[in-house]
Amino acid sequence: MSDEQQAAPAAGAAPGAPAAGRDRYIDFLRAFSLLVVVAWHWVFTIVIWKDDGPHATSPIGFTTGLWAATWLLQVMPLFFYVGGYSHLVAWRAAQAKGQHLGGFVLKRLRRLAVPALALLLTWVALGITLGAIFDLNWIGRAVLLVVSPLWFMAVYLGLIALLPLYLWLHRRFDSIVLVFFAATAGAVDILRFRYDLEWLGLVNMLTVWGLCHQLGFFYERIVHATRRTDWTLLWAGLAGLAGLVFSGLYPGSMVGVPGERSNMAPPTLCIVALVVFQAGMAEILRPRIEARLDRPRWMRMNETINRFSMPLFLFHTTGMALQRAARYALAGNKNEAREPTLWWWLNRPFAFVGPLLFTLPVIYLFGRKWVRKPRGGQAKGTPAAGTAPASGAATVADR
Repeated sequence: MSDEQQAAPAAGAAPGAPAAGRDRYIDFLRAFSLLVVVAWHWVFTIVIWKDDGPHATSPIGFTTGLWAATWLLQVMPLFFYVGGYSHLVAWRAAQAKGQHLGGFVLKRLRRLAVPALALLLTWVALGITLGAIFDLNWIGRAVLLVVSPLWFMAVYLGLIALLPLYLWLHRRFDSIVLVFFAATAGAVDILRFRYDLEWLGLVNMLTVWGLCHQLGFFYERIVHATRRTDWTLLWAGLAGLAGLVFSGLYPGSMVGVPGERSNMAPPTLCIVALVVFQAGMAEILRPRIEARLDRPRWMRMNETINRFSMPLFLFHTTGMALQRAARYALAGNKNEAREPTLWWWLNRPFAFVGPLLFTLPVIYLFGRKWVRKPRGGQAKGTPAAGTAPASGAATVADR
C-alpha cells in the first residue's frame, strides 16, 4: 500500500466525524447510473408478442458486436459500488448521533421496501382484476415485465440487511474480503458451467453484488490513491473482462440476451471485472466532471435527478407500460417492431419522449412522497454550505 493510501482514513474504521454535506460526485454517479437504466428500458426495449403474452428483448441479440456497448452501459455494478459508500457514510453519521446498527438497518430497509412493495402489490392486484374482468390470459406476463426491475431493489435490500455482516468483514479482513468474494464467484461459475448446477448461481447474488457493494467501502482510499492507481484499476478490470469473455466461457453481453447464458441473472465473475473497470473509469473522469459540477446548471440538474431518483426508478416502467398501452389501443400491437430496422434506429433519439410524458403524471400522483426534499437554506444555483466533495475528493486535482 502506498504512503498516500496509508495516510487516507480507513473506510469502515472506528467512526469519525461524517463528511460535511453530500459528495456531489457520488450524487452524479448515482444520477448517471439511474438515467442509463431508465433510458435503456425506454429506448432499447423491444416487445415481442407471443401466444402467452409480451416478451421483452433488446437490439443486442440482433446486431453484431453491439454487446460491447454493454461494457459501458451496464451500470448496475457502479450503482452497487456507490451504494456501498453511501451506506458507510450514512452509518457513520447515524453512529455519531448514537444510533444502533440494528435500528439504522431497519430504518433504511423500511425506506426502500415500503414503496417497492406498494408498487408490486398494486400491479399484482391490478393484473388479477383486469385478468378476471376482461379474461386477459397475457396480463400476467405484462405485469411481470413492468415489475421486473424490482429485482434490483430485492438484491439491494438484501445487502442492506446484511450490512452488519459486511461491516464486520470489512473491519476484520479489510481488502482480503474482496479476494474471498471474487474467488467464491469464480468457484461458483466453474461448478455451474461444468456440472450444470445452476441453483448455485444464487450464491453469486450475494458474493458478486456483495463485492460491488463492499468495494464502495474503499471509495475514500481509491479517491486518495495516485492517478496511476486509477489507470491500474481501469486496465485490470478491462483486461480481466476481455479475458473472461474471449475465453468462450462467458457471453460478451453484460445484459441478458434471450437464448444466451446471462452474466447478470445470476451475476458471474465478469461483473467483478466490470466493477473494477468502472471504479477506475469513475476516478479517471472525476476531475473533468467535478469541474462541471461547480457550474450552476450542472449542479441543479444533479440535485434534481437525485431528488427524484426513487420515484423515477420505481415508476419508469409503469409510465412505459401506459405509453405502450395507449399506442396499442390506437394501432394495435402490430405496430411494435420485432427487430431493429433502420427506421427503428433513426427513431431512438426520440423514443424516450412518450414514456417520459406518461411517467411524469404517475410520479406526480403517486410518487411525490418519495421525492427527497431540497437542501434547506440553499439559494438557487449555489452550492449548499459544506458541500465540498466529501472524503478528500477536493484533493483529486493534486494527484
